[in-house]
Amino acid sequence: MIPEPLNSEAPPRPGRFWLITIAAILTVAATVSLGRWQLSRAAQKEALQASIDAQKQKPALDQAEFLALEMATDSLHRPVRLRGLWLTPQTVYLDNRQMHGVPGFYVLTPFALEGTEQTVMVQRGWVQRNFVDRTKLGAVDTPAGIVEVTGLIEPPPSHLLELGTPAAAAPASAPAPAASAPLQAPAAEGSSSIRQNLDLEAFRAETKLPLRTDVSLQQTGPASEGLQRDWPAPALGLERHYGYAFQWFGLSALVVILYVWFQFITPFRRSRRRARDERRL
Repeated sequence: MIPEPLNSEAPPRPGRFWLITIAAILTVAATVSLGRWQLSRAAQKEALQASIDAQKQKPALDQAEFLALEMATDSLHRPVRLRGLWLTPQTVYLDNRQMHGVPGFYVLTPFALEGTEQTVMVQRGWVQRNFVDRTKLGAVDTPAGIVEVTGLIEPPPSHLLELGTPAAAAPASAPAPAASAPLQAPAAEGSSSIRQNLDLEAFRAETKLPLRTDVSLQQTGPASEGLQRDWPAPALGLERHYGYAFQWFGLSALVVILYVWFQFITPFRRSRRRARDERRL
C-alpha cells in the first residue's frame, strides 16, 4: 500500500462550502443593512438641515407673535424681533467657546421684554479671551434703555463636558467663593461672571427673574458692541454617517471578493495545477 504524499490536497467538502456560503451571505446582508441604515440617518439629517434653512428664511416674528406662541420650540431657528431692556448686571460669560478656531466666551445677557413680565436669555455674540489673564474680560458695549434685538429662536445654550461637580453659581453682583474659582472667576461688585455652562432653570432660581427656560435668542447681524456673531452651524454629523456607510459597504464588498476568491478562484487554480501535474506524469 503506497502512502499518500504529505502535500496532497484533500478533496473539497460540500458541507464546508455551504457553511462558508451561508456565513458570507449573512455577513453581506448585515453589512449592507447597516450601510443602508447609515444612509437613511444621513437623509434624516439632510432633511433636518433643510428644515432649519427653511425656518431661517421665514419672515421675522414680531414681539406680539412671539409672545402668542403656545410652543416656542415649534418655531426654533425662525427669526424674531423683540423690544426690551438689557439686564446688564446679570450678564454671563460662557468659557471655552470657540469662533473660527479661537477660544473665547459666548456673552449672554437676559433681555426684559417691553410691556411684559417675561425675560428671555439672549446669546449676544462671542468675544476673544485674554490669554494672559483669564478673568480679564473684553470690552462689551451694552446699550441702555429700550432697544430692538433681532435674532433666531434657538434652544438654551449648549453644555460642554464638565469634570467634577460644579460649584453653585454665585449672583453676578457678589464675589464668587474660592471653591468655585476653576469654573467661575472671582467677580467684583457689579461685574459679570464667567461660567463653564449655564442652566436656565438654575439661573432663573438664582436671579429670581421671570426668565423663559424653553428657548433662548441667538442674536444675528454683523459684529457690533465688541461682539462677533459668526455662529457655527449645528453639528449634524452628516460626514460621519456617510463615512460609516462607506465602511459598511466596503466591508460587504470585501466579503464578496474573499468569498469568490477562496470558494471559486482558488479551487479552480488548484484543479488546473493538479491537472497540469498529472499530464506531466
